[in-house]
Amino acid sequence: MTMTDQTHFHDALLDASQPVPDGLTDPEGRPAGKRFDVYRNNVAVSLTQALETGFPVIRKLVGDEFFKAMAGVYLRTHPPTSPVLQQYGEDMPSFLRGFKPAHSLPYLPDMARLEVALRRAYHAEDAPAFDPQSMAALKPEALNSVRFEFAPAAQVIRSHHPIHGIWLRNTTGGPVPSPAPENVLVTRPEFDPIVTRLDAAQAVFVIGLMENQTLTQAALRAQNVPGAFDLSHTLGLLFGAAALSSLKI
Repeated sequence: MTMTDQTHFHDALLDASQPVPDGLTDPEGRPAGKRFDVYRNNVAVSLTQALETGFPVIRKLVGDEFFKAMAGVYLRTHPPTSPVLQQYGEDMPSFLRGFKPAHSLPYLPDMARLEVALRRAYHAEDAPAFDPQSMAALKPEALNSVRFEFAPAAQVIRSHHPIHGIWLRNTTGGPVPSPAPENVLVTRPEFDPIVTRLDAAQAVFVIGLMENQTLTQAALRAQNVPGAFDLSHTLGLLFGAAALSSLKI
């Protein structure tokens, strides 16, 4: 099969409007159009189911019918790049930003970012949780230069939309969210990922630490954000969520 033939086969496999590729035959040498249609349908169903599994909140927000139609567009423009179906849908956030039928729900791309982060956290490598007692042995002046290593599962998502409230509302039946920006920390303390809300200063602090800033540098950066910043409380939040794995001096 030539490269052109492979391209035609690939395009036809993901798009039911495309004709059956030429030259496909069954073991008896007869045209295999019907078999290809069945195979094409099975592929589309499998990829759609992978998206439904990976984006349950998006699916709930838009409804089954809309989601299936959207998935059909997505799989034609974003074919799998890995044989692992659990990873399918990594491009959903950027796809939703350009998907005009979904523009009436402007928070969908960030919700997709959150659901992708949850999946990444679930499959992230294990890491030992940081023991905060190890900081007690440090001299006060050493704390200024402390840097932290984050667990592989840890991720921060900042949004102009109430993504934490929307996520809670559609997973645990939480209250109707207020229309305000929200940030979240995704971690995996044990077997399943968790989502923790961060205020603006906390998000700046955690991102600073993730960018290899020292504890003092990140705290000063957070204190420049309007509103009160409580360093001890925020560190306790990170410890409790198993976001940190070790420290560097």
